[in-house]
Amino acid sequence: MQATIIFLISNFTLTCLVLGLIASAIAISRAPEVTRSVVIEKLFAYFLLFSIFVSFFYNAVMHVVFGDTAARFIGWAQSPFQAEVGFASLGFAIVGLLAFFGDRGLRIAAITGPAFFLWGAAGGHTYQMITAHNFAPGNAGIIFWTDVFLPIIGFAFLWLQRSDTRIERRRTRPA
Repeated sequence: MQATIIFLISNFTLTCLVLGLIASAIAISRAPEVTRSVVIEKLFAYFLLFSIFVSFFYNAVMHVVFGDTAARFIGWAQSPFQAEVGFASLGFAIVGLLAFFGDRGLRIAAITGPAFFLWGAAGGHTYQMITAHNFAPGNAGIIFWTDVFLPIIGFAFLWLQRSDTRIERRRTRPA
C-alpha cells in the first residue's frame, strides 16, 4: 500500500489526469442527457480542474514548501528558483480553477500558459538527460512524459470544443 501511495504522489500529473477522467465519467453519468457536447464539456472541464488546477497547486506546494524534497526528486540541487517555479505553478493553478467555471478565453489561457511551461520543462529535462545523465524519476520518468502530452491533450480539448460549437451553430442555423 505504501508503494502505491508513493507512486501516486510521485507521479501526481498522471494521478491528476486519471482523477479527472474518473470525475468526468461520474459527471457524464449524472447528466440529464448525454450528447457529444456534454461529453466534451465534462472531459475538458475536469481536465482543467485536475490536470491544471490540482496538479499545478500540488506542484506549487512541493516547490515552495518542500523545495528540498522536490529538488532531490528531480535530481537537482536546491536553489532559489524552486520558489519561483512554485509561484508560477500557483498562478497556473488559479487560472485553471477559473477556467473550470469560465469561458473559452479563460480556457485558452489555462491551456496555453501551462503548455509552454511544461514543454519548456520537458526541454530542460531532455537537456539534463543528455548532458548530466540525470534519469531521476522527477526528471525522466512519468513527469517528463506528462510534460510532453498534457498540453497536447489540452489543445485537443480546445479544438474539440471549438469544432463542436461550430457543428452546433450549423445545426441550429435557420435554413
